[in-house]
Amino acid sequence: MHVMATAGHVDHGKSTLVRALTGTEPDRWEQERQRGLTIDLGFAATTLPSGRVLSFVDVPGHERFLGNMLAGLGPAPMVCFVVAADQGWQAQSSDHRDAVAALGIRSGLIVITRTDRAPDRVPEVLEQARRELAGTGVEHAPAVAVSATEGTGLDQLRATLDAVVALAPRPAPQAPVRMWVDRSFSLRGAGTVVTGTLEAGTLHRDQRLHLLGPNIDQPVSVRGLQARHTSVETLTAVDRAAVNLRGAPPDQVARGDVLLTPAAWHLTSVIDVRHSTGETFDDAPQHLTVHLGTAAIPARCRQFDNLHARLTLTRPLPVRIGDRVLLQGSSTRPVRAGALVLDVDPPQLHRRGAGRRRAATLAGMTAAGDLAGEVRRRKAVKEEALLRMGLDVPAQLSGDVQRVSNWLVDSAHMKRWSAELSAAVEQHMQQDPLSAGLSEGAAADRLGLPDRVLLPPLTRQAGLQHSAGRITSPGAQRSLGPAESSVADLEGELASAPFQAPEAQRLAELGLSDRELAAAEQQDRLLRLSSGVVLLPSAPARAMRVLSQLDQPFTLSAARQALGTSRRVAVPLLEHLDARGWTRRVDAALREVVR
Repeated sequence: MHVMATAGHVDHGKSTLVRALTGTEPDRWEQERQRGLTIDLGFAATTLPSGRVLSFVDVPGHERFLGNMLAGLGPAPMVCFVVAADQGWQAQSSDHRDAVAALGIRSGLIVITRTDRAPDRVPEVLEQARRELAGTGVEHAPAVAVSATEGTGLDQLRATLDAVVALAPRPAPQAPVRMWVDRSFSLRGAGTVVTGTLEAGTLHRDQRLHLLGPNIDQPVSVRGLQARHTSVETLTAVDRAAVNLRGAPPDQVARGDVLLTPAAWHLTSVIDVRHSTGETFDDAPQHLTVHLGTAAIPARCRQFDNLHARLTLTRPLPVRIGDRVLLQGSSTRPVRAGALVLDVDPPQLHRRGAGRRRAATLAGMTAAGDLAGEVRRRKAVKEEALLRMGLDVPAQLSGDVQRVSNWLVDSAHMKRWSAELSAAVEQHMQQDPLSAGLSEGAAADRLGLPDRVLLPPLTRQAGLQHSAGRITSPGAQRSLGPAESSVADLEGELASAPFQAPEAQRLAELGLSDRELAAAEQQDRLLRLSSGVVLLPSAPARAMRVLSQLDQPFTLSAARQALGTSRRVAVPLLEHLDARGWTRRVDAALREVVR
């Protein structure tokens, strides 16, 4: 399936041509047929000689219905530009040309119609059309002369259309869906149905999507699909789609809304752009209408220089880097120009001269975006966020960018962060010698990290140790500060009487509170058991040498006497040995050494 929009001046035979090619009347409204004037979008399809199916979006040519024309042309990847032989290039021909140029549509063909009325003028009109279309990319497109009323030239037109669509690029079927709604209606027993051009991706029954518009912002699901009046299970781009939605109130859905793959698009109301059609922003009005897809959104324009500006939209849209938007100005100049989207998440500008500096930055950006620049500006950003913005993230990154889990990090800033982390750890240990190290939370806060997942590579890069949620310097001789002498005294006392744990009063005399004891334990200087019992780390092993000499099994009393200690010490010590698996209970009163 392929989709092509018509373009051209009013009454140049666009609808007549579509009718002759497809056998379908594209003018859907009785008023259109009575007046012989296309007012709204029309839709029809034909099978080409190769078997390929081509769907036409027929647009109105009259200037009064320019908005409808832009809604039909906006999502279309190809254009059939129509000029009548008897009238030649006209005013709305220029408007449609400007729209084609602004939207960056470079594929299609030129059709000279109504040749039966002025057969001798065909070469002249074709030459004029190519001259007027210069710079759009369509000026070099194949051209065919036809008379739709007489049927002459239609076979050649079908063959030319076949050749054009054969060269059309096929979008990836796994790409995220962004289908702009061009028609919405309600069917009894079915509910809300929307139609649009599926530009990329795949639609299928029961698929979950998100419907976004000025009156709606909610999840929906696909109840049913149709293409060319036939129900289908799956639809891939490019195609015309009629989607029966579940969960969409019909009175809240309208042209300009958009169906999206959930969480796959960056929604923004601020975009930085570059003029893409040789125009400048020098005389641009402050207030414009921005056309994207079928949406027309009022926007405020802030000029940076003659080529670059910031557009602030009145509501968020799913915009990607590389998108082209059409800027519509006053009625005297309805199609102003096109603009290329360079940034969909631009920085705020507050300082004097910020606009000038921003223009210089934008001048170096391309339609593909600047991955390294975007990461550098943010220091660290989730890969999925950049993909939603439309940036291509290769599997093999340049040296300027590092991948850490699902984050992309600026390599230069990684170096700065690692240096800052080393300084922060050193400062912390100087200020608090008893600390087990700088906590992960404190480190992340100190460095302003967006996620703690960045800490492990930073600690490795800084040559630091990272364990148990703490970061320390490797091999650092940690001091216990003022508590050092007291811990040393306690170590001496326990060395001579290993199971005579000090009472609380003795610990208080030494000035050892829980904090000092915990710091000493972190350094493997002391071992703290339950009930406030403090021993040397070697106490369990020494106890096992004594207990293994007892008759097995043994009682708590026998163990206490053999160790020369009190019940206060023996109970938590034996429980510690049980927990290590060195001893085990035989029953409520007896234990034995595990051999």
